[in-house]
Amino acid sequence: MTPPAGDIAIVAFAQSDHRRRTDDVSEVEMLMPVLHEVLERTGLKAGDVAFTCSGSSDYLAGRAFSFTMALDGVGAWPPISESHVEMDGAWALYEAWVKLLTGEADTALVYAYGKSSAGEVRDVLTRQLDPYYLAPLWPDSVSLAALQAQALIDAGETDGPALAAIAARSRSSAAENNPHAQLTGFRPHGDHLVHPLRTGDCPPVGDGAAAVVLAAGRRARELCDRPAWIRGIDHRIEAHGLGVRDLTDSPSTRLAAQRAGAFERPADTAELHAPFTSQEVVLRKALRLDDTVRVNPSGGALAANPVMAAGLIRLGEAAAGIHRGTSDRALAHATSGPCLQQNLVAVLEGEPRAA
Repeated sequence: MTPPAGDIAIVAFAQSDHRRRTDDVSEVEMLMPVLHEVLERTGLKAGDVAFTCSGSSDYLAGRAFSFTMALDGVGAWPPISESHVEMDGAWALYEAWVKLLTGEADTALVYAYGKSSAGEVRDVLTRQLDPYYLAPLWPDSVSLAALQAQALIDAGETDGPALAAIAARSRSSAAENNPHAQLTGFRPHGDHLVHPLRTGDCPPVGDGAAAVVLAAGRRARELCDRPAWIRGIDHRIEAHGLGVRDLTDSPSTRLAAQRAGAFERPADTAELHAPFTSQEVVLRKALRLDDTVRVNPSGGALAANPVMAAGLIRLGEAAAGIHRGTSDRALAHATSGPCLQQNLVAVLEGEPRAA
């Protein structure tokens, strides 16, 4: 029997401590404790999981089919039903959600990892660009984000002090709520890295991993006291050419949110995948978030930004708030590509609590 779309939930979430460098461990060694922790929270063993899906990048790892090595952390014998996306783990979660919708599985393990410290991540991300017009010029990810920030400033939608306040709020929240974060507490906003962005406007470079467990229907209630039900999820993409986009807006985020049901009633929490302070400005407008919504209580990507796992962490953090009872309805957002090119939005809800 195929479950209804809103009858699938995130029932567990775990993440690593995010560090500037993890030269002392491999991807598998970094990932294994996270996988063990997320399964222990449900009481499941790897062999009990009906479907496994991962997200990572061969460009970051510097070798082809690097994700096959990470399967050592899961255990691929006896044979498992497994898939992989060359994307942030948020899109692996989307694939697992679709798998559960088909009724072919009632549980799924989703994980993602990235070791950005192994190379120059600003240059690696250039490979995402249009291969004919943009990539040959080698504009790095920070420079492109600076173009977006300058467009927002020119449009009168933000300024330097406002961006600094976003960074300060995010890292202060991480100090209070997130023991896994890489950057926490007060930090000087720093010098200009690429005008108008200062070092404080940019995400840390670091390594980390995350995992979630999904379950459908009755199985979700068996595995978690308060499941985070995925009431809607959708992802959309902007035009590839930056020159044909309005960088001060994100129509794809707005459309994904609309299709996911985000505008049907207000959320109390939003976990936004905004690696740069200026991108939070764009996302708040696209998602119609006012000051009543707690934005990035975990600190967001400004506190820890493991490439290929940071989006999945936003979904996991939003779900964890529902598990703890600190949130009832949360928005989770993930992005991929330059200047918020591709965006995923999910609406998570907990069941009403007894009065």
